[in-house]
Amino acid sequence: MRLSNYFLPVSKEAPSDAAIVSHQLMLRTGMIRQNGAGIYTWLPLGYRVLKKIEQIVREEMNRAGAVELLMPTLQQADLWRESGRYEAYGKEMLRIKDRHDREMLYGPTNEELITDVFRTYVKSYKQLPLNLYHQQWKFRDEVRPRFGVMRGREFLMKDAYSFDLTEEDARKAYRRMFCAYLNAFDRMGLTAIPMRADTGPIGGDLSHEFIILADTGESAVFCDRELLNMPAPGLDLDFESDLQAVVEQRTRYYAATEEMHDTKAFEALPAERQVSARGIEVGHIFYFGTKYSEPMNAVVQGPDGQMVPVQMGSYGIGVSRLVGGIIEASHDENGIVWPEAVAPFDVGLINMRPGDAACDAACEKLYAAMTAAGRDVLYDDTDDRAGAKFARMDLIGLPWQTTVGPRGVAEGKVEVKNRKSGEKHDVSIEDMLAQLKAS
Repeated sequence: MRLSNYFLPVSKEAPSDAAIVSHQLMLRTGMIRQNGAGIYTWLPLGYRVLKKIEQIVREEMNRAGAVELLMPTLQQADLWRESGRYEAYGKEMLRIKDRHDREMLYGPTNEELITDVFRTYVKSYKQLPLNLYHQQWKFRDEVRPRFGVMRGREFLMKDAYSFDLTEEDARKAYRRMFCAYLNAFDRMGLTAIPMRADTGPIGGDLSHEFIILADTGESAVFCDRELLNMPAPGLDLDFESDLQAVVEQRTRYYAATEEMHDTKAFEALPAERQVSARGIEVGHIFYFGTKYSEPMNAVVQGPDGQMVPVQMGSYGIGVSRLVGGIIEASHDENGIVWPEAVAPFDVGLINMRPGDAACDAACEKLYAAMTAAGRDVLYDDTDDRAGAKFARMDLIGLPWQTTVGPRGVAEGKVEVKNRKSGEKHDVSIEDMLAQLKAS
């Protein structure tokens, strides 16, 4: 993408009401624009990051055996009355009526709707296990939306819902999602710590929040330092014994949110292993048994011919929240430092002297070669000053920068910079072209 043709409304200053780094940088880099309290337009740069996170989540859900569908944003109130949650949910639910005076709501979550889908089509235990998921916009009327996309009213979320015949099978599904979440967050460059958590209004007796540590986190969290350096389980978890081993390994160490914190157990750890910090929730998984299947009559015929309510779990990832969370975890004084897997572009190609025949020719060759090799390239072909070009590239945080200037071109070289380390080195143009061609 040529910057001269792109929409990238960067600014030097963030609004004074942007209280945390991710909100400030998302506004400064032109990733989002606020349309109302907690409601944002996703501008091109931010939307590219959002779609990359969404795709990683999709790949990991598919790998774990979940099946994708898409449910509507608007739901019928009658479904929520069946589960008993319509009145209990509170003012966060946006309630509306259509022209026929039917009560509806803008979905804050999807347990009722997916249970209705399941009970309509699944009648036998032979159709189990089943895990259905979607990635859809939701609305919760927060009393005090803040921190940009971290605590907005409208947000993109991935919901998965598992259906099993027995509690044992449901807990297996829970463990599979537990491991899939670790893999997904690792691919995004994040260390997400699973912490035993309160189930809240979702219900059930087993729940883990996946937390990334950040000074601007909304809640206090406590964990064993051993969890900070534990590798992701990997992509090939085909056996139940493998899944169980990963979950047992992770949960044997102390990790709890403030609501579940046990001071005595935490202080029993060696002092050097005690981590008391702030955290950002980026995922939450629940096992809640028959909380929804019983009142909504989601039953299947078991092997003995008896009708039994299915065992359910739900698994959420805050896709839009993750954009802010990644920035909180990966930035410096100059701007964002994107992990490569979620960066809006892989490379920033900087032409230091547009209009110079040699520089233009070298940039065109590199741009074509990088694009042909499958790299997403943002080509700065503008006539802005050098300082402005460098500052803009650092601000938006692309993993790599390639700078083409008249002196380097005369020597057959370009400068390559790694955004994370700041290291720079000169590379032969011919070597770079050959490497790109071979990749």
